[in-house]
Amino acid sequence: MTKTSGEEKKEARAIARFVKMAPRKLRLVMEVIRGKAVHDAINILRFTPKRAARTIEKVLKSALANAENNLRMSGDDLFVSAGFVDGGPTMKRFTPRAMGRASKIHKRSSHITIVVREREEASR
Repeated sequence: MTKTSGEEKKEARAIARFVKMAPRKLRLVMEVIRGKAVHDAINILRFTPKRAARTIEKVLKSALANAENNLRMSGDDLFVSAGFVDGGPTMKRFTPRAMGRASKIHKRSSHITIVVREREEASR
């Protein structure tokens, strides 16, 4: 499949798979940084008091490094164009309860994807 427009948009991505955290908790933090400049997003994550922020910060820094080193993009012009969290495999465990019963415990995991792209100039 070919693009009909003249210029391709370069984007860099980073994916963290099988992160041992529930997707619901990670999505709360991901919604905060989507659409922000990369350096602003890193500062936001650094001061966010959630454990999920540390993990997302690592993936964002990896996407930034991929853009700078592999695609020779400037880190100052990058923004988080897409960031999403998908559910990974769930480990199912059981815990004993009263009167000989057992209850299920779901240990969820996640796949985190962050895509960074250069900002379009206003002159175009």
